[in-house]
Amino acid sequence: MDFLFFLNSFLLGIALAVDAFSVSIVNGLGEPKMSLARTSAIAGVYAAFQFAMPLVGWICVHTILMIFSSFQKFIPGIALVLLAYLGVKMIWDAAKNEHDEKDSEGHVLSVGTLLLQGVATSIDALSVGFAIAEYDFFVALVSVLIIAIVTFALCFCGLKIGKKIGERFSARAQIFGGVILILIGIEIFIRGILSI
Repeated sequence: MDFLFFLNSFLLGIALAVDAFSVSIVNGLGEPKMSLARTSAIAGVYAAFQFAMPLVGWICVHTILMIFSSFQKFIPGIALVLLAYLGVKMIWDAAKNEHDEKDSEGHVLSVGTLLLQGVATSIDALSVGFAIAEYDFFVALVSVLIIAIVTFALCFCGLKIGKKIGERFSARAQIFGGVILILIGIEIFIRGILSI
């Protein structure tokens, strides 16, 4: 492990965390009164998925490569379906609650929704298993740990940014956030289709 290894892992972490960062902004928009502990926990979930997915990809490369290769073409579609579902649900909930003055806390992110977002924003990281396939297990573990740390930091910042914006725009921010989730899903899908 040299400087170039750490730099590559850091840059890979940034590239993989972009979708999770964007979704974190959306979550902050929808829940402007989110506590620091909750912000850390949500960022931690995204980091855990970005840690696990490349490691699972590495394991697949070293064990069941043929099955993983045939599954890989479905990854962009799965991400699109999950994020589109979450975006439409967020818009629907916001429109339904728009006239409810008691909803000062915003839309509280459920555990199920958070896990779906974690899968949707990190499923493309399975492919990173190919990029780190030449590493032995310990080196691959260090690489995905760096990716997870970068993801945590970016998502934490994204949640903070979203909270600041969400405090000002309330229900409209939740609708905007739902649209962003759908657009992220479309972007992942198009990027995946173009790379096949």
